[in-house]
Amino acid sequence: MTSPTATLRSAGTCLVLDTSGAGLPRVVHWGADLTDAVVAELPALVVGPVANNALDEPWPLTVLPASGDGWLGTPGYAAHRAGGATAPRWVVTSELDGERALVTTAADGASEVVLRHSLDEHGVLRVSSSVTNTGSDAATPLDVGALRALLPLPARATEVLDLTGRWCRERSPQRSVLQDGTHLRASRRGRTGHDATLLLTVGTAGFGFRTGEVWSVHVAWSGNHEHLTERLPEGAGIHAAVLGGGELLEPGEVRLAPGETYTAPDVVFVHATDGLDGLSRRLHRSQRSTAPHSNDPRPLVLNTWEAVYFDHDLDRLKQLADTAAGIGVERFVLDDGWFGSRRDDTSGLGDWVVSTDAWPQGLGPLVEHVRGHGMEFGLWFEPEMVNLDSDLVRAHPDWVLGPQAGPPRPSRQQHVLDLANPDAAAHVEQQISALVTELGIDFIKWDHNRDLHEAVRTGPDGVDRPAVHAQTTGFYALLDRLRAAHPALEIESCSSGGARVDLGVLARTDRIWTSDCNDALERAQIQRWTSLLVPAELMGTHIGPATAHTTHRTLDLSFRMLVALQGHAGLEWDITGCTPDELTALAAWSGLYRELRPLVHTGDLVRADLPEERGLLVTGTVAPGGEQAAYTVLRTHTGPSVTPGLLTLPGLDPERTYTVRVRPEAGLPAGIQVRGPGWWDDALDSGIRVSGAALGQVGLALPVLSPARGFLLHLT
Repeated sequence: MTSPTATLRSAGTCLVLDTSGAGLPRVVHWGADLTDAVVAELPALVVGPVANNALDEPWPLTVLPASGDGWLGTPGYAAHRAGGATAPRWVVTSELDGERALVTTAADGASEVVLRHSLDEHGVLRVSSSVTNTGSDAATPLDVGALRALLPLPARATEVLDLTGRWCRERSPQRSVLQDGTHLRASRRGRTGHDATLLLTVGTAGFGFRTGEVWSVHVAWSGNHEHLTERLPEGAGIHAAVLGGGELLEPGEVRLAPGETYTAPDVVFVHATDGLDGLSRRLHRSQRSTAPHSNDPRPLVLNTWEAVYFDHDLDRLKQLADTAAGIGVERFVLDDGWFGSRRDDTSGLGDWVVSTDAWPQGLGPLVEHVRGHGMEFGLWFEPEMVNLDSDLVRAHPDWVLGPQAGPPRPSRQQHVLDLANPDAAAHVEQQISALVTELGIDFIKWDHNRDLHEAVRTGPDGVDRPAVHAQTTGFYALLDRLRAAHPALEIESCSSGGARVDLGVLARTDRIWTSDCNDALERAQIQRWTSLLVPAELMGTHIGPATAHTTHRTLDLSFRMLVALQGHAGLEWDITGCTPDELTALAAWSGLYRELRPLVHTGDLVRADLPEERGLLVTGTVAPGGEQAAYTVLRTHTGPSVTPGLLTLPGLDPERTYTVRVRPEAGLPAGIQVRGPGWWDDALDSGIRVSGAALGQVGLALPVLSPARGFLLHLT
């Protein structure tokens, strides 16, 4: 390359790489955009000092940092050949691919690593990487230990935010101070996991949704993975620390014969100077600009699980469909229990043939009835799992993933189908494809209800080896083939709720099921933190029964409706038992969902930074041009003050004047104590006119709300 630096910039973000010299490109800067004049000055400014008891010359942080560069932290690349050849000396070429991508090829005579750093139009940086065994000795394959992407952090990045969780309590935030050592989030669950961090974020002290400078990483992969931030006393070249991640490979999992290539999952990096909302804005816009997600309005869904469970009765389900159509439902999804011997969770899983016991006339009559109401029809599958008590396993016991010693421990009465076995993958593909074609299925709820224990498979050499990588790529390939065969088919990623939420699966599906917990009070927090990564239209958000079956807590319909509006809305509830008043309320709510989804599913997410002790969650969506906005105001618990004070609304255009209305279709809070604030009644009527500046800088006096109560503001 003729220039000593490669500068990738977009949407206020900049990556500067020093490509002079013969070695790997050196990372000079990743963060806020810099002018060309400043970039030109960097080479003279960023040469580090030489400290006592250190290397004899300044050393750089490269795009693939390792011990040979001077970096003694977690390496970007690790591989060996029978325990040897672990210290490559790379011969490097780097070339720009357009204005926003740099491709680096590093070869050592027997292996070749290719890295691609690309910055999209929204400021999202994606690092793609692969390694090929270019040697000729078949007796010593290249064993790949890791191929990670790492980028630097400055000294002002001092606080770490990541997420943890469990079933029905996904995406719980936890904060810590960045200290010397490695902050590592590793997952060996065989799927992303209920405890997955989604984003590992490091920022300036006290950063929030609307404030602070933040750097974040996400591994776009649905199998074992790791996210890390690491700080050593000697730093990372001229930088203070690193941030990165990659696939977590077990020993022997990736062994490359001559000519074979391992392609690592993409690692996604995002930087913002305006807090977590800035990260989410970039990530959401990036996802909205890429396939396969449909640009059609997201249909209002009714899923039958919490309505009927395994009790499949045609007349009952027809009545449910009639009621659903009457309130404006647009997609009817039949959940578990329609196939094989599946009358409970102990048998039949893997036999994707309509049960003649449960459905003596087949599913055709139900599908015809649903379509007669103008609704789409969806069906539940769990293609990656089997019960040992199934026709499939009786015929092919060798298709169960596990060691030669015997099946792994069961979980939820099920085991894993080995999708790296081409016969097993073809069998399940043919069964699903046949039903999609026969019934004209519009939507699949694709479930995956267990972690993978002892995820190993026996190779042709008779040796058990780790198989999560092969299982994950087999799952991706199965999705890809089904989508190619049925281009109009939409697929939801469900994994005992929200245990497979990542950009790898979202590149192949149309939404995720956010959590198995339909308790709206729990959901308010789960959805808030899931939305760090996932835009609203890709996040399933349903109204459950009054008493949640996971928490046994009873909540008012108004609150449940309000929380469900924050994503791709639906219901999972036997609404045939609703009162006339409840059905009227649901019909109004569904109309409001259809009115607001063009805003909620395309606008920029904004979240107010409020002290936790106030017990308020304020989440808004602002149209990209600022001409419209909607905010949900939720009280999660009692606050310390008698009156809650003023609420400012983030993200509005201060130059505009807005009509502010409270939308009763979203549900009104019961028990506004004594009387509401002065603006309340007018906002319930025709609305009040207020400048964006006043709403953003001064705010509105809040009503006194009881816990699990809230309301929706619509601004035009």
